Amino acid sequence: MRLSKFILTLVCVLGTITLHAQELEYRYELGGMLGTGFYLGDANYSSLYKKSQLAGGLLFRYNLNPRMALKFDLMYSGIAGNALELKNKYPNVTNQEWDFKKSVFDLGCQYELCFWGYGIGNGYKGHKRLAPYIQMGLGFTYGNKTVTMNIPIGFGVKYKLKERVNIGLDWCMHFSMSDKLDGISDPYSIKSGFLKNKDSYCLTKLYLSFDLSPKYRECNND
Repeated sequence: MRLSKFILTLVCVLGTITLHAQELEYRYELGGMLGTGFYLGDANYSSLYKKSQLAGGLLFRYNLNPRMALKFDLMYSGIAGNALELKNKYPNVTNQEWDFKKSVFDLGCQYELCFWGYGIGNGYKGHKRLAPYIQMGLGFTYGNKTVTMNIPIGFGVKYKLKERVNIGLDWCMHFSMSDKLDGISDPYSIKSGFLKNKDSYCLTKLYLSFDLSPKYRECNND
């Protein structure tokens, strides 16, 4: 009986070592992002990618399972605009920066939900190495000497280039709770509400990440 248990355990261990690429999962990802950012607010109502600026940062992803993850990121992006280019002219309000170029720093967490399981190998039967996802979360923004919260909402797609290497495209709109990021604050003196008359910025990033902290599936002895 002891010999049979030893042989079964040995087979399980050898099988795990031999097929680690198929049966191995990873808890975390660490990587970098590079892309572009643009702003929506008093100097740009709705034009996507107008006066886009360089953006970049770091990401840390905690993989809950092949379909769900928590992504933490630290981002920098420039934002720029010129209210003088608008057809609709604002009143002559003092201390407003009509033509501006500023920076924002973003620290946030997003919950990601893939449309199907993400992974490769026989142990990921039915899963795909290319997976689109949607995301939503909560973050903090620092810009123009102002700290405010923001609500990030977006989508993306990730591709497992190799067993431990991931690449992806991530698009996320950050709805801030401040109207001071651009240096133009309530030019019409209209009372602001929750997300009303507030500044937003959008980040589009390409990223490269590496899997960390492997975990092996338990061998089934049944």
